[in-house]
Amino acid sequence: MTKLEAIIQPSRFEAVKEALAELGVDGMTISDVRGHGRQKGHTEVYRGREYTVDLVPKIKIEMVLSDNLVDAAVDAIVQTAATGKIGDGKIFLSRVEEAIRIRNQDRGVAAL
Repeated sequence: MTKLEAIIQPSRFEAVKEALAELGVDGMTISDVRGHGRQKGHTEVYRGREYTVDLVPKIKIEMVLSDNLVDAAVDAIVQTAATGKIGDGKIFLSRVEEAIRIRNQDRGVAAL
């Protein structure tokens, strides 16, 4: 099993969610997060005053997948979230040793 964490632009979330659903990805956890990478934020004007927004809003998607779905999920996210500009996001993959469903104590892939 692999944990996939993707940080994407909020405007691309619906397209990514639909692409993952088409693959058969059942569960995911979504968080509204803020941060910056290379873009270091941006400058905006509000009521005639200029200010810097250095923490940009993003969406963080977390899911644990069986190993046979990981490559397809990564490809789906890359294809649907990419705009070709700085700030498109990142994907992180890490191994998961065990998953346990609390309700009935299913373990491993059955718990997903």
